[in-house]
Amino acid sequence: MKYDVQEMSALVLAGETLSAEQALRLVDGGEAADEQTHGQYLATLQEGSEAIRRHYCGERVELCSIINAKSGRCAENCAFCAQSQYHSTAAPVYPLQQPDKLVEAAKRAEQGGARCFSLVTSGTRVQPGAELDTLLAVIERIASQCHLDPSVSLGLLDSAIARRLADAGCVTYHHNLETSRSFFSQVCTTHAYQQAIDTITIAQQAGLRVCSGGILGMGETWAQRVELACTLRDLHIDSVAINFLTPVPGTPLAEQPPLTPEDCLKSISLFRYLLPQARISICGGRQYQLATHQAEIFRAGASGMMIGDFLTTPGSALCADHQLLNQAGVRLQRFYTRCKVPSKHRI
Repeated sequence: MKYDVQEMSALVLAGETLSAEQALRLVDGGEAADEQTHGQYLATLQEGSEAIRRHYCGERVELCSIINAKSGRCAENCAFCAQSQYHSTAAPVYPLQQPDKLVEAAKRAEQGGARCFSLVTSGTRVQPGAELDTLLAVIERIASQCHLDPSVSLGLLDSAIARRLADAGCVTYHHNLETSRSFFSQVCTTHAYQQAIDTITIAQQAGLRVCSGGILGMGETWAQRVELACTLRDLHIDSVAINFLTPVPGTPLAEQPPLTPEDCLKSISLFRYLLPQARISICGGRQYQLATHQAEIFRAGASGMMIGDFLTTPGSALCADHQLLNQAGVRLQRFYTRCKVPSKHRI
């Protein structure tokens, strides 16, 4: 099986696309009974992942950051989410934060090395009105005052709002698929998987870059992780967010056992083999699931990570994240797109 890993690494480096069946063979190679053989398999898998990352993405890595701009009372019943109105959790509940506070958070993210900063709001979607107008104005200010890419995650999207976001200076629309289509009904039943697919398509048609991914460790199989990666590839997603479940008390997944750090790293490698040219960022749950193995994410194929706090769970201190980068021996890529921003949204 070591030969299979080396063979598939060579195929990807030569520009070939792996099938789902080939990707599953990569995973199956780790089932060797002999401990030494298993260790060799893992080393070979990560050697391939790192070579693919360097070949397609270069030596530098990118950082991103988010802010929970509006929290709680979400009408969706996603099993992992602390903000769902279906679950009794300790997550904060508050309306859209003040513009100055959101812009200041973007400036702090920039100072920390982030190249992308996302405003995230709870709820199914943002409707036209005062809340959307405020968000558009904040996007404009971030685009004009900061050297980073403004991003938003506002739930389901229609074409009119997508165009307004692009006109305001938004560069990236973030919308996770969360998991594979075949597992989605185990995670959420209040909206359809196809609605998420449609939102991604609408954002792309408006000229927005799309960041999408999912949460691993919710009980899905390896085949369903492959399915998710292949769906992202079919949608031409070039910025992929990999999260690992952080079980939240009060949610249906509160007692879900964690993945092993080895399985987390294998999952990152799997996505790198299937999405060789994508920017793959490791986001929520890395502290909980990877613990002392966090610095290994780049050798496993990641080309970026999220810094700062997550939506309802704390992240690491900025100094700790920079120490992690130093430990991994990687350097930062400052990547952003300057936008011409109209004045009509300014507040």
